[in-house]
Amino acid sequence: MPYPLDEIRSRFPALALTDGGRPRIYLDNPAGTQVPQAVVEAVARCLVESNANLGGCFPTSRAADAVVEDAHTAMADFLGAESPEEIVIGANMTSLNFHLSRSLCRDFSPGDEILVTRMDHEGDVAPWLEIAADKGLEIRWLSFNRETWGLEPQELEAALTPRTRLVALNHASNLLGTVNDIAALTAVAKRAGALVAVDAVQSAPHRLIDVKEIGCDLLLCSSYKFFGPHLGIAWGRRALLEALHAYKCRCVGEELPVKFETGTPQIELLAGLTATVDYFAWLGEACGASGSRRKKIAAAYAAMDAHETGLTRQLLAGLKEISEIEVFGVTNPNEAARRVPTVSIRHARRKPAEIASALAEQGIFLWSGHNYALEVVRQLGIPEEEGVLRIGMAHYNTEEEIGRTLGALKAAVI
Repeated sequence: MPYPLDEIRSRFPALALTDGGRPRIYLDNPAGTQVPQAVVEAVARCLVESNANLGGCFPTSRAADAVVEDAHTAMADFLGAESPEEIVIGANMTSLNFHLSRSLCRDFSPGDEILVTRMDHEGDVAPWLEIAADKGLEIRWLSFNRETWGLEPQELEAALTPRTRLVALNHASNLLGTVNDIAALTAVAKRAGALVAVDAVQSAPHRLIDVKEIGCDLLLCSSYKFFGPHLGIAWGRRALLEALHAYKCRCVGEELPVKFETGTPQIELLAGLTATVDYFAWLGEACGASGSRRKKIAAAYAAMDAHETGLTRQLLAGLKEISEIEVFGVTNPNEAARRVPTVSIRHARRKPAEIASALAEQGIFLWSGHNYALEVVRQLGIPEEEGVLRIGMAHYNTEEEIGRTLGALKAAVI
């Protein structure tokens, strides 16, 4: 069945916006994607029909309860979780990680070790650095391999010690684009007796996530990176979540996931979250899938991946034709499965911010800088104040947009 690109784009109202008659090209997707109309409508409808706090006996409160329950069920389907009670929803991934890191490390002792990587976003580095400083823990670092552009299981194994209590891993890089073999990495850490926390923020927009297959203890992602509202989502292994101490108000019980969800939730955004997951299910149906919502989501990802792989190959081929451009990450078109469609570059003479500004004038939206991948640019020897120019595609981008971007980029660096 052909990929329904026109129908996909018609469902995203932002894609029809123009500036002075010029269409916008959204290639800033790793920082945040556009949302379908159904998500907009779900948020607005909730504010009209379900605008109450939780636990009341009146209709709007009961409707709000249903919104919250539906969102947890939707994310359980999305991540392949056993139960909605394993899903914790909060303001954003970074806030959730700071919150949960406090619980995870509460019983660690001075001298115990946390391993973090030089490939990750600061949202999966800083929380562990802070809790380590608070409790006298040791931080160990795992660098990425410059030949494979990824984290290698044998190098992780060599970095572990008998005192390693937790390993924070990166599923896909927000700067390099590399998709790590997260199940293999997790298995190495688990054999050493460590807990494993996975940052899946950049993989969730592009790869089907199955927490049972990965085998980790905690996994975090952000719905605004996969066409939804601004929320963070954490999945935790049920037995672990039940055992952990939760930092909460005294009147909150020990039930999951409530004990980790501090305060009143952003109920209208949770309504949008369910609509986001249902958008994936719609796309799966449009690509010929039937059956459960999870099966439809899997079909959507397969179709998205095929489309995005084509765009990535087009972009990489075009970049090779522009002199003085350096690409960071996997460039072999036969290894497209090892990366998400996020490509970071530098030019020998023009700074990333200058190029981003020039392309913005052409209606092409890109990010420059270190993009919070601070340790990545440090390992690569890139000036932190400059970083890279990051081109991040999504399933709604087109070949014409990539062609136009390549032309504008070539003109900007002449």
